Amino acid sequence: MNIAAAIKYVPDTETIVKIDGDGKSLKKEGVTFVINPYDEYAIEEALKIKEALGGEVTVISMGDEECVKGLRTAMAMGADKAIQIKCGACVDQAITAKVLAENLKGKGFDIILTGMKAVDDESGIVGPMLAEFLGLPCVTMITKLEISGNKASARRETEMGTEVVETTLPAVFTAQKGLNDPRYASLKGIMAAKKKPIEEVSAGGFDLGVSIVEMKLPPSRPQGRIVGEGEEAVPELVRLLKEEAKVL
Repeated sequence: MNIAAAIKYVPDTETIVKIDGDGKSLKKEGVTFVINPYDEYAIEEALKIKEALGGEVTVISMGDEECVKGLRTAMAMGADKAIQIKCGACVDQAITAKVLAENLKGKGFDIILTGMKAVDDESGIVGPMLAEFLGLPCVTMITKLEISGNKASARRETEMGTEVVETTLPAVFTAQKGLNDPRYASLKGIMAAKKKPIEEVSAGGFDLGVSIVEMKLPPSRPQGRIVGEGEEAVPELVRLLKEEAKVL
């Protein structure tokens, strides 16, 4: 089984980010970067399939030298090799999906996994667009995946309930919380990852399509206040909601 996991290296959600002097990017100094949490589920699922059915796991990511750390971590978890698509920041999800597709097609992957979304942009569309560019079926937000021969059965949780989707392989799947519990890299895995190959390729010339004009932090929230207690506070609360908050 030939399996690929597309991953993204993102700022840790617990990191306090600051805007750089250009007003269009984040300061990297002091920012902790991690593998996108949803992509960790994709890596773990790829490794579980490999352990059950045999084969090889390749991780692929777009970015500068920072993303190499994410690829090394994925290989320390158990991935066999990695592909780094060298480029700067790409803010266009369609271009990201297209470049990933260009570097995945024709390599005989049976299963391509990625996270359902990235926690830095929350778009949730790279996986489905990747499948579209590859001309493959796609099942999103999966919480269970079973492989039998050239067929797959995936369970996904939606607002309407649980769905079970069956498809033929090759196919693209996007992972969400509940699919598995990602493993930690062992010391042996970390040492082995240093010797595993990372293929470096160029993203090539492409039009980003969009650009960041300005980046700024959300305005500070005003300090809350207590207007009273019990039923006696209701009239004042209603007045403030009408006259100050203007939500009534």
